[in-house]
Amino acid sequence: MRTMANRIEELPPYLFAEVDKIKQDALNRGVDIIDLGVGDPDLPPPKAVIDRLIEGTGEKGSHNYPSYSGLPGLRQAFAQWFEGRFGVSLDPDSEVLPLIGSKEGIGHIFLGHMDPGDEVLIPDPGYPVYAAGAILAGAVPRYFPLRKDNNFLPRIDELEELVSPKTRMLWLNYPSNPTTAVASLEFFEEISRFAAERGILICQDMAYSEITFNGRKAVSLLQAPGGKDTGIEFHSLSKTFCMTGWRVGFAAGKAEAITALAKVKTNLDSGIFIPIQKAATTALLNCQKEAKEILETFEARQKMFVTGLNDIGWKVPMPEATFYVWAPVTEGYDSMSFCTYLMEETGIVCTPGVGFGSHGEGFVRMSLTISDDRLKEALKRIKKLKTKWVFK
Repeated sequence: MRTMANRIEELPPYLFAEVDKIKQDALNRGVDIIDLGVGDPDLPPPKAVIDRLIEGTGEKGSHNYPSYSGLPGLRQAFAQWFEGRFGVSLDPDSEVLPLIGSKEGIGHIFLGHMDPGDEVLIPDPGYPVYAAGAILAGAVPRYFPLRKDNNFLPRIDELEELVSPKTRMLWLNYPSNPTTAVASLEFFEEISRFAAERGILICQDMAYSEITFNGRKAVSLLQAPGGKDTGIEFHSLSKTFCMTGWRVGFAAGKAEAITALAKVKTNLDSGIFIPIQKAATTALLNCQKEAKEILETFEARQKMFVTGLNDIGWKVPMPEATFYVWAPVTEGYDSMSFCTYLMEETGIVCTPGVGFGSHGEGFVRMSLTISDDRLKEALKRIKKLKTKWVFK
């Protein structure tokens, strides 16, 4: 008897679950693991956020069902933060929707916007949930390449070749996981025109909007002329405020897309725990100083670690954003075999680029979300490989 739906069988193995299996096998053998695999910050959230959560648990009504659309104060706080950050005004009632983490919204938007057989354009390499969400909704992923020689941005002519009458959605992710690339406002203006002319909804994943370096600020799709008419963005508190386990984010942008997503959520979930919503409001309105300190920590780690890799002889470009390093593998290895080699020789876990798509082959992703001391230890272990002529 068949017990699993075809759509489940079509899903590829989830990348980070596979990395966890490799790591657990090594731990079971007693290996001292240095985990650069998953982007889960080791830093705590701001104290004011934790205090507000604790306070909220004692307030009347906090343990009842929350509103499907989120607390009005939370939506207003996000709209206020967004206008201060990007200069774009959002209607908190029609253009903002709280999410149980941005990943939840990314998965659910397909159900609100796509019918079975519709096609979606997805970056390769890219966050695996884009393709998984499409498959679970019965949509068809069409992949466009992100190449180093184009700064890991899509080329309009290559997108054009993929467009068909069934194309309904286009995914972007800048600042980019895994490539660390950042897009310009001019790029968003061009891609917004492209989508508007073809009736395609742009979905822009902005989880790393506040993790940019050297004074650079990421721009929003919604800043582009017509951006709110063509697109929806997914924002997260996970990285900005180190709140990955809290599961709180936002969708913002095109009102019709927000309405469709809200209708899906009304039928499939029951909202965010009220004290978490109140704590998230505190983060958005009162914790910019702490967010800056978090950014400074990641930037210092990035400079220390990437400089160390280059000193060893592993020629790795300095990332523009995110807390990842997107590093080319050495000659004679593909991304999976290199990760396996690194794990076996040094106990360092990293993520093979091919797990993000075929155009991620030739790279590995390393996450700098562990302590400085452990990153320095990782550099020491990698340096020993030089004697084995890995880094020529």
